[in-house]
Amino acid sequence: MKFLVTGGCGFIGSNFIYRCFQTQKNIKIINIDSMSLGSNPKNLQQLKNRNYKFVHGNICNKRLMNELTKDIDVIVNFAAESHVDRSIVDSTKFIKSNILGVQTILEILRKKKYIKLIHISTDEIFGEITKGTFSEFDRLNPSNPYAATKAGAEMLIKSYIKTYDLNVTITRCVNNYGPRQFPEKLIPKTIISALKNEKIPIHGKGTARRQWIHVQDHCNAILKIISKSKIPSIYNIPGNYEDSNIAIVKKILKILRKSNDLITFVKDRPGQDRRYAISSKLLKKEIGFHNSIEFNQGLAATVKWYIENKDWWKNLQFKKITDPMPWSN
Repeated sequence: MKFLVTGGCGFIGSNFIYRCFQTQKNIKIINIDSMSLGSNPKNLQQLKNRNYKFVHGNICNKRLMNELTKDIDVIVNFAAESHVDRSIVDSTKFIKSNILGVQTILEILRKKKYIKLIHISTDEIFGEITKGTFSEFDRLNPSNPYAATKAGAEMLIKSYIKTYDLNVTITRCVNNYGPRQFPEKLIPKTIISALKNEKIPIHGKGTARRQWIHVQDHCNAILKIISKSKIPSIYNIPGNYEDSNIAIVKKILKILRKSNDLITFVKDRPGQDRRYAISSKLLKKEIGFHNSIEFNQGLAATVKWYIENKDWWKNLQFKKITDPMPWSN
């Protein structure tokens, strides 16, 4: 099997590539990444495999993508702008990457229908749910520009499936955590801030609730979906743990033996969803997937990884993680 992985130098993409080589035989991978915010060349620096090739490029480049898809069996599309706060400040990059990038891939697949596309979406396309869970069949109701671009990409994919009979599967996963996650996200931001004894900004009162999945479980689910999914199809990938943001932060501080006094509350983000939650009978019934990493165990291992890999994050160039966003002032 030959994979084209887009956005493979990011958090989930890089973990997926490692997982492929750990678990799959006779696999070759081409990784295309534009190396924008969130991508890190250090994520794959330990990968030594002659069946791996990196290409610095953008998925919106149709000529390049057409060249890279020669002899490809599967495209796994992780490439996306994904930080909600940044999408609220300026959605332009999100529209280009999350919608126009997907459109570029779909146009190529019109002439290469033998290629299977796995498109990585998000649970945020459903919007807020205060009780219960969303299934694969519920309507999309995004609450912020990031989620809207991911929902737009899904609608575009569905139209191409119906019009051109393409071989596409959409996956919608909950919040991921684990090693190599960019420090703007809640868990790595909290770990790094605490290690540096810096204030940890929390939106509102920290009561927003999310489901969580370890990135390795997410990668395992994707690999099973590639091998077993019905085409075309959509699969939710739920987590095995749900909690409020403030509770997650306090768990991390307890592991690090740091004071809760590091927590500082800032004005809530515009359009903040109080809760996301999804379920999936299809993932269990058709794919046979179950989460294997218990949250407290996975969180402790994640904290340990950031402690032991300070060289990975200490020189990253990004907006200071304690800086509030514009609406927080």
